[in-house]
Amino acid sequence: MEMFSYADGATMSAKKDGMANIGGFLAMNDADMAQSARNLLILTEGFPTYGGLAGYDLEAVAIGLEEVLDENYLRYRIRSTEYLANRVSDAGVPIVKPAGGHAVYLDAAALLPHIPPHEYPAQALAIELYLRGGVRGVEIGTVMFGRPNPEGGPDEPGAMELVRLAIPRRTYTQSHIDYVGEVVIDAAGNAGELRGYRIVEQAPWLRHFTARFAPL
Repeated sequence: MEMFSYADGATMSAKKDGMANIGGFLAMNDADMAQSARNLLILTEGFPTYGGLAGYDLEAVAIGLEEVLDENYLRYRIRSTEYLANRVSDAGVPIVKPAGGHAVYLDAAALLPHIPPHEYPAQALAIELYLRGGVRGVEIGTVMFGRPNPEGGPDEPGAMELVRLAIPRRTYTQSHIDYVGEVVIDAAGNAGELRGYRIVEQAPWLRHFTARFAPL
């Protein structure tokens, strides 16, 4: 509670370190704003007392928030992320440092300087990881945050070109983490051969969820 007292508001996704299949919360210290959020919730999810979740999901969140604070669990999870970050970084793969507790972020702009932002270098790297080894990451770059040019020219680039390798809780073994590292290093070793992509279909909003691509 002390941590929350220093913020005006906070959000939490229970699907991540809440260790539940679904759920989360929105918290704020402004009573009027909280009431507005609750009123809007009625239009989109139902009354706040519904929770938007079944009873067993609410129970899973309650248990997960206790289990996630176990120091042995936290030590293993954070060490797994640190291990993957160190392994690929030591092999010369550029990443965002220091690594956090849930994901390793590959720096596609640094790894693929020959691919300009409007040809989506982070998306190209994410696709390459999947094709080479079935490793599924997510692009955080111009596809996600760039703005399409209304005149049909190149997109306005995003601020970063990253690939997020999020590590699900209580899922992967040490051998899985080793395998992911091998695939990343293998793909990086062939970085010069990678080419950009173009978007062939995109939604007007949140295009990164459903856009379709073709290689250049």
